[in-house]
This record gives sequence, C-alpha cells and structure tokens, in this order.
Amino acid sequence: MNYRIILYIIGWVLNIEAAFMLLPVITGILYQEPALWAFAAAGALCLLFGVSLTFKKPKRQYFYVKEGYVTVALSWVVLSIMGALPFLFSGAISHPIDALFETVSGFTTTGASILPAVEDLPKCVLLWRSFTHWLGGMGVLVFLLSLLKLAGGSHMNLMKAESPGPSVGKLMPKVHSTAKILYGIYIAITVTEFIVLLVSGMTVFDALTTAFGTAGTGGFGIKNDSMASYSPLIQVEVTIFMILFGVNFNFYFLLLLRKWKQAFANEEVCWYFLIIFASILLIGWDIRGLYGTFGTAIRESAFQVGSVITTTGFATADFNQWPIISRTILVMLMFIGACAGSTGGGIKVSRFIILIKSSKKELRQYIHPRQIHKIRMDGKPVDREIVQNINAFMIIYVLIFAFSVLALACDGHDLITNFTAVAATFNNIGPGLELVGPSANFGFFSNPAKMILIFDMLAGRLEIFPLLLLFVRDTWRKF
Repeated sequence: MNYRIILYIIGWVLNIEAAFMLLPVITGILYQEPALWAFAAAGALCLLFGVSLTFKKPKRQYFYVKEGYVTVALSWVVLSIMGALPFLFSGAISHPIDALFETVSGFTTTGASILPAVEDLPKCVLLWRSFTHWLGGMGVLVFLLSLLKLAGGSHMNLMKAESPGPSVGKLMPKVHSTAKILYGIYIAITVTEFIVLLVSGMTVFDALTTAFGTAGTGGFGIKNDSMASYSPLIQVEVTIFMILFGVNFNFYFLLLLRKWKQAFANEEVCWYFLIIFASILLIGWDIRGLYGTFGTAIRESAFQVGSVITTTGFATADFNQWPIISRTILVMLMFIGACAGSTGGGIKVSRFIILIKSSKKELRQYIHPRQIHKIRMDGKPVDREIVQNINAFMIIYVLIFAFSVLALACDGHDLITNFTAVAATFNNIGPGLELVGPSANFGFFSNPAKMILIFDMLAGRLEIFPLLLLFVRDTWRKF
C-alpha cells in the first residue's frame, strides 16, 4: 500500500476544496453576509492540511487498483467532513451529524436534507449547498485528474473507482486528456443551462444555483417548495437539462466527433429515453384527473420522471399525494437510475440491460446446453469479468439495502418511509414517500439512523466497492 501517494492526493483534494470555498466567500461579500467568515475559516483549515500533505512530492507516484479505491473512498470522506465545517461555523446547522448529513447529501448529489426550511439561510450557504452538487456530480477526483499528472496507470485506477457505471473507458489515449474532455463537456452544458435560465427570467443567483443542482443531478433547492414556484417555462427547461445530464457523456463526445451512427447506436441511451418516454405517458394518464388539462399533467409527470430517474430530486409537485400506480412507477425509476458515465445515480440502465441479457442467456443455455451464447452490448461482446462484477454488485446492493431498512426500523417509523428513505439515499435521489416525501425532510431520524443513511449515500455514489474496501482487513496489509 503506497500510503504516501494516498495522502498526497487527499492533500490536493483539500487544496481544491479550499479554492472552491472562495465562491461562497465572494458571495458573502457581495451580499454582505457575516457567514462568509465560516467559509474563510474552513477554507483556511483545508489549505493548511492540504499544503502540509502536498508539500513534498512522493518518490513513488504509482499505485494500483487497491490504492485507487482506498484513495477515492478516503478522499470523499475527508471532503465531506471538511465541507461540513462551514455549516457548523456559521450556525446554519448546529449538530455535527446533521451538518455531515447535509454535506454528504450535497457531494453525493443526493439532495436529501435535514433542514425544514432553506429560504432563511444566507445566500453564501445556499450557494455552497448547490455547488457541492456540481463538484460531486462529475467527481472531485476526475477534476483533480484533469489538473494533476500521475505516473503509469494511476489515473485510470482513480477514474474507475470514482466514475459511476459497470465499466469505464478512455475517450482519449491519456486519462488526463479524458478527464479534461469530460469536464469540458460538463462545464459547457452547465453554462448553457445557466444562460437559458437567465433568458427565461431567473435571477443570476437562482440560475446559478439551479444550474449547479441540475448539472450534478443533486436537487438542493433554494426555495422551500423546490421548483414549484417557478414558471412552467423554467420547469420545462430544467426537465430537459436534468434528462440531458443523465445521458452517458461518451454520447456527447461522439456527437462532437460527428460519429452520429456510433452515438445513436448506444443501447443504454436508447433504453434510457424509452423508459423516460413510457413513464411520462403512463404517469401523465394516471394523474390527469388531478390537473386541469392533460398537457399540465404531462408537464408535471415529465418533471418528476426526469427528476427521479436522473436522481436529481427537484420537485414541482408533492408526488406523495399521487395515485398508487404513479408512485410505484417513480419508486421503480429510483432503482433504475440514469446512464453509466453520467452524473446520475441509481443502479444504472446499462446494468439492467446486461442483467436481462444475462438472464436470457441462461434460459437459452438450458434449452441448448451445447451452444455458446455471448452477451453483446452495442454489438460488442461483454467481458465475463464485467458480468461477474455486475452480479456481485447486485448481491451486495441487496444486502446493504436490506440491512439499512432493517436498521431504520429501530426508529419506529412505517415501512414505506424506511424503504423509500433508503432507496432515496442509496440511489442518491433525495425525496422518497410518506415522511420523507418531496415536501418533508430527513431531520426526524435519530443520529444512528442518519449515520446509516450517510453510509448509504457514500456507498451509492462510489458504487459500493471503494467504501467497503475500507472495512476489509486485507486492504491495509502489506504483501
């Protein structure tokens, strides 16, 4: 285990966090808010620890898969702890566990909050909440890779550990260049949404925080009713951008290269849009009686479907009051999630496609045991290692999910609340049903329950394995 390089990278993560805390400081200066000193103090602490860890460059800069996973997991834990300090220093959140819950929810782009109301918070605090979504959406390590050069295959080991989805590929021969391209696309779409929202009548602050929340598919709102008080035009625009950020970013890269055929032949993207389209129609038809026109019902349906499947978590309506069929579809979308290689959470569409194809293969094997059947994705055979990884992921996913629901039951709340609370945090969505519905919050859970949900949020964002390796004894042994 190369501990020195792990600490070195964590140090750079803290340096980046310190630099980004200048944004809420500047916001506090513009709005003349005393809370800016909380960010200045937290940023100074980040810089102090960061500089001390990066003062001397390690001689051995390479590391392998194990180090990559451990580095990513520890970086996210440290990032969240330091990111929670401004909430405590400013007094916006008084309890450390609540502050950590809010911060982890931000960085993991979950959007679940313990705050009953947000409109009274200082604007610098609101900006930091939304910006944590943007930074966590593409990944702080991916951002670091676009700036920092490491030896050998170390870049790829970090990207594999942090990027969502069953497999990660390089867009360019060098991972350093791939990280730059991904963040370039990410920034371009974010800026586009910001401009569109400005033109549609949003204020600069509202447009910026909404763009951050949409890009990271996070969902922290700056209004108590989330997006309900904005105009129908703005709601439609946010719907479109939520869905766009749930698309695999490789798709956009192929479009930039004008490889139209290869881009639109992507099975995952096709199924992603098909699921969205079908869900919008089914829910729209089911809730048509709750709204004046079918068009309004479709608009409300589209927003909630886009918000849930991309795991953004914005809301324009309390879907907890919708008919049972609509709520059931939304809960199913919570598990499906967005595309691999996007900023969205959930199990991912590609995993479900491969699982279905794997099941079909096994059935055919019973009928024709001597025939060789290969699982193909986009016309290419899927490696056996990827299929095994998905199977292991699903087994561990179910076990963690079941344990979390059982643990939350100790708080004494109803099953739907506990089940959807775990679904909303483990899949990085935000709102659930009943006591954790769109108009509610997670503040009523006990501190032990909140710690379980914090673990679920981190495990869901990091695709389980990096976080679990921290608890395996062999991870820390020297061989």
